[in-house]
Amino acid sequence: MNPPVDLLGLAFADLETEAAARLPGGRGIAGKVYARAFESGRLDLDGLGLTERNRRAWEENFGVGLLTAGRRASEEGEFGPTEKTVLVLADGEEVECVLIPMPPKPDGKPRSTLCVSSQVGCRMGCAFCETGRGGLARNLGAAEIVSQLVTTKTLFGWNPGNIVFMGMGEPLDNPGGLLGALAVLTDSRGLAFSWDRITVCTSGKIEGLEALREASSPRLNLSLSLNGADDVTRNRIMPINRSAGIDALATALAGWPRRRNFVLALNWCLLPGINDRPEDARRAADFAKRVGRSVFNLIPYNPGRKPIAPAPTEEEVEDFAALLEAAGCIVKRRAKKGGRIMAACGQLGGPTASRE
Repeated sequence: MNPPVDLLGLAFADLETEAAARLPGGRGIAGKVYARAFESGRLDLDGLGLTERNRRAWEENFGVGLLTAGRRASEEGEFGPTEKTVLVLADGEEVECVLIPMPPKPDGKPRSTLCVSSQVGCRMGCAFCETGRGGLARNLGAAEIVSQLVTTKTLFGWNPGNIVFMGMGEPLDNPGGLLGALAVLTDSRGLAFSWDRITVCTSGKIEGLEALREASSPRLNLSLSLNGADDVTRNRIMPINRSAGIDALATALAGWPRRRNFVLALNWCLLPGINDRPEDARRAADFAKRVGRSVFNLIPYNPGRKPIAPAPTEEEVEDFAALLEAAGCIVKRRAKKGGRIMAACGQLGGPTASRE
């Protein structure tokens, strides 16, 4: 007998195909089963008029793979708590995801973004990131990525309006898991996220950008972890740059499909003494002009277990922001969220406050 298929890893069309191949009957309720799986986090067959034989076939062939909740930590902030959880996969490996509060809507309703992981660990080796210190253990499947959303919704009541692939791992290093998860997240029969409520953040894996462009929607948001706009600086802190370089990266991003309201996010983790000089700001502005309409997310460095620089002072952050703005760039200051619980940018995979 084939192993059960996890509904959280299937777009609805794929479920129909699997059901036709695996079930003797009872396929007509697939739409209701699919919707219930994402709403309740379980295989709910009650009240659907199945015969005992067909119900048993569903239970033997399909399941809903919630993850096991591990350690949790929370840090209060201006718009509510930043919450981080460790989730345990079926093989015992662990990933982390973070619920990030956002400024409320005009009507006062709260907003939040879920930061999800795409790999157990990471092989990119960025010098400022905790996740890459232990290397890559394995990729996550589409169901394991989507389950981070469904598990935290089911267990904790988290209900994010946006999803960002900015947790553990490089999403474009796991194209199968990423593209599969995007298909599930945006399926109108299930979670029904619109593409423009999802952001993929990459360190700049060029062949992955090409695959993502071909397989996704132009409405998908893209975010680049830039952090250095010349090869010497970027090679030092982001080894992926050695495979292609700044010029090739700029060319690839300039070719990204543009919709009317698309703005490429350029993330700059400010590392005092490494990428905070006037010439760094000038080169960053030149890069932004080459790739088209963009905005800099200026992120103060969050030192982890083995810091490569001190955390920047408020004055240092303001000075660098002023340099970028003087060069014609749009700059957003990333508010500090989750730094005390190792939930901030570059800190996932490190020790959490709840186990100290």
